[in-house]
Amino acid sequence: MGKLNTLWEAVVRFWKRKHLTQILLLIGLVVVLLTILFFAFIASQTDVQSLKDGLKESTVIYDKDGDVAGKVATDRLDGVTFNNMPEHVPNAVIAIEDERFYQHNGFDVKGIARAFFGNLFAGRITGGGSTITQQLTKNALLSPERSYKRKIEELFLAVEIEKAYSKEEIMEMYLNQVYFGSGAWGISNASKKYFNKDIGDVTVSEAAVLAALLQAPSALDPYEHYDKAMERRNVVLGKMKEHKMISKEEYDQAINENIELNDGGGSVVDRKYPYYMDAVLDEAIDEYGLTQEEILTRGYKIYTALDQNLQTSLEKVYSEDWNFPVGRGGELVQSGGVLLDAQSGGVRALVGGRGEHVFRGFNRATHLKAQPGSTMKPLAVYTPALEEGYKPTSILQDKQTSFGTYEPQNFSRTYSGEVPMYEAVEKSLNVPAVWLLDKIGLDKGVDSAQRFGIPVKKEDENLALALGGLHHGVSPLRMAEAFSVFPNEGVRKDGHLITKIVGPTGKTIAEHEEETVKVTTKRVSRDMTSMLLNVVETGTGRRANIPGLEIAGKTGSTQLPYSDIDGTKDQWFVGYTPELVGSVWLGYDKTDREHYMSSSSSENVVPLFRKIMEQASPYLEKTEFDVQSINEKNAEKDSIDQDFKEKAKELEKELRERAGKVEDKIKEEAPKWKRVMEEAKEDANSLGSKIKEKLKGLNGQ
Repeated sequence: MGKLNTLWEAVVRFWKRKHLTQILLLIGLVVVLLTILFFAFIASQTDVQSLKDGLKESTVIYDKDGDVAGKVATDRLDGVTFNNMPEHVPNAVIAIEDERFYQHNGFDVKGIARAFFGNLFAGRITGGGSTITQQLTKNALLSPERSYKRKIEELFLAVEIEKAYSKEEIMEMYLNQVYFGSGAWGISNASKKYFNKDIGDVTVSEAAVLAALLQAPSALDPYEHYDKAMERRNVVLGKMKEHKMISKEEYDQAINENIELNDGGGSVVDRKYPYYMDAVLDEAIDEYGLTQEEILTRGYKIYTALDQNLQTSLEKVYSEDWNFPVGRGGELVQSGGVLLDAQSGGVRALVGGRGEHVFRGFNRATHLKAQPGSTMKPLAVYTPALEEGYKPTSILQDKQTSFGTYEPQNFSRTYSGEVPMYEAVEKSLNVPAVWLLDKIGLDKGVDSAQRFGIPVKKEDENLALALGGLHHGVSPLRMAEAFSVFPNEGVRKDGHLITKIVGPTGKTIAEHEEETVKVTTKRVSRDMTSMLLNVVETGTGRRANIPGLEIAGKTGSTQLPYSDIDGTKDQWFVGYTPELVGSVWLGYDKTDREHYMSSSSSENVVPLFRKIMEQASPYLEKTEFDVQSINEKNAEKDSIDQDFKEKAKELEKELRERAGKVEDKIKEEAPKWKRVMEEAKEDANSLGSKIKEKLKGLNGQ
């Protein structure tokens, strides 16, 4: 214990002698000063002068070339000037939202301290403490992330805004763009929506209702939650009285006033290419943290991967009813289609349904969750099999087989015993696909599907995966992204619409960060393309064949849940050229015994895909794949074999002719040779006699 005390005293003496406390304080102050200077510099570089004009603008959507594709805007009134508002309108907002609005210079220290300790105790950024000026700053000038860094930036920018604009201008900007619920943006629209009045005619009590809505426009919507809205109104009125904005008599009159709602019409969202624009809003909200209200009121510039020519051509196909099967019982056969750039993953065109469409309604191109059927085979079976060493010509088993309790069947109910892999792909045979997945191992199929970006849940991990047996299903966008791997040499880029979002002052607040996944090898992707070209040339997708445009693809369909009815539930075709991937789903929103597809995918969705690609064809480069289809390879091989046979016949004929000539020559020369041989024989006999005589002579000696 004594040694510890001695050590501690030595540390204290050293600390004091070296003045470490002062040094640490100095370092801390320098860090704080530098931080302040940094954020002050960042704020000074932001063009807050353009904020007012920016907030008046609609959000503009740009296409892949940077050209304006359309605007996403409400029918907001031009707004009301501060001087034309009754005094009690801004006062009601100030009383409940920012009571020290006229005293602070952009931020309120008391409010910040209150919010800081609230966030500290919550263990996360929960918001709060923002002045009206800060609310203008948020998202209009900054990224939507919730962090202390962004909060600090917000403070400094709020100060810059206070320098550039008067309090009245700040309040005017705020009230003309803020959301009041029920589709009403801006206070002029809100007064029309709830009271059917011009803003100049609203009472103190009505102004308090409008101010009350700012806390939670949906939860306090008086059309849906009248009592809650009135409770909040009373809080606003109490604050107005507390801050002497109204007298006791005015308070008593206002709090006893019966609020009568009178819907004078809300904002109508106007936009071109409705399904594509809705998908852009979804992505901005889900991926980049913006809100619908901010997008519709704050004049953003959203740059996208849209190709207006392809979008127009796709919408034309969907507007023509004769391209689709006739629905039953007044129900439309629905569809969703996507055209995606294979190299970048950018969505070039998108349509999410037929018939009437509501703002940000169900989008079958992006929201749909349907089983993909046989379009899953290349992803979960044939790609991993090729990776394991199988070849397009490998022989697969095609006969009725039970895999435990699972007994898949071919669509035609016919079986060949054995088939090469490319034929199983071309004819979309079910049994060989399941047999092959069982052979290579289910785990390899699951891993492959996930690499393609297809989510596989625990309950999906069975051999039915080979035929698209997913409990939660996929969207056309997800399937287009997955198939882009094949024309993109084994690489998958994440499917996206937005490339960049710019705020009202020109500051980029969000940008797409490309995600690249190496799914498989170039060799495997080329082999898959060879087989999928066959599908369109002579297989189940042959009705998608367009002369002069090379397309590879795969059909798919899912079974009805009714064994006594012959038909399909979902129909798919996913196809691609070297540059573009198209994915189309066809079916009813709700399948039952009366509403189902009575014909095959080859008869319905494949011709629809062909029509889509025909319309898109003028805007596509007519490039060809750098691989041949299996059909072409086989034809080339057959041609080589035939050439060999013909040359062999010619050689045989030539040899026979030469042999005949030799034989004739021999016959012609035969008598001469015979005489020569006879003479030679006589000479040999004579020589033999002479030798014998000579030998006798020698013996006699």
